[in-house]
Amino acid sequence: MEMLSGVVVVSGKDPVQHQGLFLTVEGAVNLQLSAKSVGVFEAFYNSVKPIQIINSTIEMVKPGKFPGGRTEVPFEFPLLVKGNKVLFETYHGVFVNIQYTLRCDMKRSLLAKDLTKTSEFIVHSAPQKGKLTPSPVDFTITPETLQNVKERALLPKFLVRGHLTSTNCAVTQPLTGELVVESSEAAVRSIELQLVRVETCGCAEGYARDATEIQNIQIADGDVCRGLSVPIYMVFPRLFTCPTLETTNFKVEFEVNVVVLLQGDHLITENFPLKLCRV
Repeated sequence: MEMLSGVVVVSGKDPVQHQGLFLTVEGAVNLQLSAKSVGVFEAFYNSVKPIQIINSTIEMVKPGKFPGGRTEVPFEFPLLVKGNKVLFETYHGVFVNIQYTLRCDMKRSLLAKDLTKTSEFIVHSAPQKGKLTPSPVDFTITPETLQNVKERALLPKFLVRGHLTSTNCAVTQPLTGELVVESSEAAVRSIELQLVRVETCGCAEGYARDATEIQNIQIADGDVCRGLSVPIYMVFPRLFTCPTLETTNFKVEFEVNVVVLLQGDHLITENFPLKLCRV
């Protein structure tokens, strides 16, 4: 049973009369449809309602008076989830948002306005049992390995090899690996790593799946030396990533793209699905 604990601080020059001090904990998954999906799924409007995970209020202090100066009221709040809901990890996405807030309300008499203060708190999911099984991936990129290419013959010849240490990643550890440009007819302009979130909102009628960029970091600039090992290193940003999540109404998944930009605006992308977890 998780507890949320802390203090509420009431400070003022003069004593303050009040009708009770209340704490409310709220947690919800907010799903949103991208513009491209809105028209497609009329049925979505029912399943896109926020999913309430937790919502409870306690009275901390009965009606009375706080003295002038600073008063600290400690609290401990059990995080009781509704029904069979799960405390999902905090996650700030584009079409899926999982957020937990703590609100303190001081009720006051008719003439004085109620005072309220809201603060977000972060929830981490429980670490998975057992060790993380690494899943190393070796890759080779040539004009022949590329998918959806319109005119393969027009592409300059190139050969890029590399590996990712693991596509099963602990969300607190960096994604690592290396990449080598063995040969390329055209000059290399840039090599980048792009972290992508894939958010799926859905119901029985269908699913809307949207991939958006979280961050893009450049790992090499200019025409890199052939045969030189370029390190791949990317830290997963907090709040914008979370352990891979799959539920009946929504999914949050992550992918990384290795992007090589050649002279003449040839853009080469290799995509790797990732599985993130907390260990």
